[in-house]
Amino acid sequence: MATVEKMPMLQEGYDKLSADLKRLKTERPLIVDAIEEARAHGDLSENAEYHAAKEQQGQNEATISDIEDKLSRAQIIDPKELSGDKVVFGATVTLLDDDDKPVKYQIVGQTEANARGGRISYNSPMGRALIGRKVDDEVEVSVPAGDRYYVVSKIEFI
Repeated sequence: MATVEKMPMLQEGYDKLSADLKRLKTERPLIVDAIEEARAHGDLSENAEYHAAKEQQGQNEATISDIEDKLSRAQIIDPKELSGDKVVFGATVTLLDDDDKPVKYQIVGQTEANARGGRISYNSPMGRALIGRKVDDEVEVSVPAGDRYYVVSKIEFI
C-alpha cells in the first residue's frame, strides 16, 4: 500500500492555496468561452487564438490539479502551539553570521517560502541545515556563493 507524504504548511499558506484554487476555478468558464469564440472563427489548424486558449486551459487544469493535491496532503501546523529547544517546522530562528549580524528566518512549507521575506522552506539547504539545531549550535550551509557559517542565537514559536 502506498503512503501519501504529508505536506506541512502554515494556516496562512493553506488559505493562500485555497484562494488560488478558487480563483483558478472561476477562470474555467472564461477559458471555455474563449475557446468557443476562437472555434467560431473557422479553420482550427491555423487559428492562433484557439491554440492559445486551449494551452491556457491545459495550464489552468494542471495548476488546479497540483493545488488540489497539495491541499489534500496538507498538514497544517500552528507555530504558537509548538515549543521546545530545537528548530522545527514553523519555528522562527535568529542566526548570527560571521560578522555577528543577526539574520531571522521562519521555517515554512515549500509553497510559502520567500527568502527575501525571511521565510525559508524546510527542505531548502538552509532549512535542512537548521532543523534539529539548538541555541548556540554552529550551522554550516553550502550555497551557490560558497559556504556560510552561522550560530543559532534564538528560537521562537510565534
